[in-house]
Formats: sequence, C-alpha cells, structure tokens
Amino acid sequence: MGHPQLDLSSKTAVVIGGTSGIGLTIAKGLAAAGANVVPSGRRLELAKSAAADIESAGGKALGHAVDVTSRESLESLLRATVAKFGSVEILVNSAGRTKRTPTLQVPDSEWNDIMETNLTGTLRACQVFGKHMIEREYGRIINIASLSSFVSLFEVAAYAASKSAVASLTKSLAIEWAKHGVCVNAIAPGVFRTDLNMALLDGTPRGQEFLVRTPMRRFGKLEELVGAAIFLASDSASFVTGHVLAVDGGFLASGMNQ
Repeated sequence: MGHPQLDLSSKTAVVIGGTSGIGLTIAKGLAAAGANVVPSGRRLELAKSAAADIESAGGKALGHAVDVTSRESLESLLRATVAKFGSVEILVNSAGRTKRTPTLQVPDSEWNDIMETNLTGTLRACQVFGKHMIEREYGRIINIASLSSFVSLFEVAAYAASKSAVASLTKSLAIEWAKHGVCVNAIAPGVFRTDLNMALLDGTPRGQEFLVRTPMRRFGKLEELVGAAIFLASDSASFVTGHVLAVDGGFLASGMNQ
C-alpha cells in the first residue's frame, strides 16, 4: 500500500504531449498512482492508443487530440475532460520540439516554431487549465524544463532559450497562483534516450560527452521520471511551488568527475 498523500485516485491529470516519450511515461505513471489520465497530442490515434494502454492496465483514461498553438484546441480538451471526469487537478506540459542548427543559420521560422510550441504553448495550456484550477482553488501544474534551462547545449539555442523561459514562467505562475491553491513546478530531465534524440546520442561524440558529464555514467530510463511527477502531482507537494526538480544523474552538480 502506497503512502496516502501520494495516492492520486480522486484526481484527474491531463498530460499534453502525453502520446510519446517522457509525456507518455508520466501519463502511465500517474495512472498507476490512481489518477484518471487524459493523454493528448496532435495525433488523435496516438492519444487513443495511449488511453487504451492505460485502460488495459486497469486505469481510467480518455484519449484526446490537442494542438498547443491553438487556444480553442486547449479549451476543447478542457471541456472534454471535465465532461468525462468532472474536473482537472493535474496538468503536465510535455509537448516539445527541438532542432539542432548552428545559431548563425537559425531562420526566424525555426526559432518561432520552437518558441511557439515549447514556451507559448506551455503558457496557453497553463492559462486555460490554470483558470479552471483557480476557480476550484486547487491545482498541480508540472512543466517540463531541461538541462538547457540552466546550462547551454551546443547548437540548440532556440530550444535552450525556450526551456530557460519555461523555468522562469514556472516561477512567475507559482507566485501569482500560490494564493489560489495552485502549485506550479517543473521537472528538468537529464539525458534520457527517447525516439526523438537517440540518433543524436547513440555512439556519437555528443552522447559520449553527456556520459562523461553525468556522474552516474549512463542515460536516464524514462520510468525514473515517474516518482518526481507523482510527488509534484500529489498532496505531498502541497508546500512546494516554483521549484524546478532536476532528475539528471548528477549532471547539474557536476564540475569535475574524476
């Protein structure tokens, strides 16, 4: 039996970007902790498939499409979730995109696309779901930050700028919404192998450098993010807000490793 404060069984969680990678793993983890979960992403069939996986494991879920570049799409996601489950207590913002380009060559369009999804999309979701949470005087928002919220990674300036801004936005919302019972935090994952980045990591100099810089000398496994997400989504974190929790095998603490 788990600790009662970590039990999410009376809660509903919307996971944006919940159809693959980090978001999907967190969605399944929150479901295992008892939450009703709404995995959502741009492709409806992937959202439905994620929801079916959760239901086949004994959870309650609703798959729904969402596009974070559209406020109407986010409002429709909120309405559908409330229609099925009554309310939303937890929001996870995991929709993200990146592209590696030397900064001199980054066109406005690439910069704007990355900002639009990673930063403005996170803001829009926080506004739409935050309003609902503030009305109910309860909420837990978990944004996905990055190592590059704190340190620079080579040739991903747009991504790094967007994720630094996500860490800042997390703190801004935390102090504005604290009096309404809404806690806003972020998780900063270290280096995790996902479908999105494995070509950049496997057997490459970049992958090797990440391993040297990570004291645990390995990449993270996606399920190692679940405990942090459950904690921040739960009543155990009732006095935790404006915090960015690094799950990084020691990367950010690392100066010299030998």
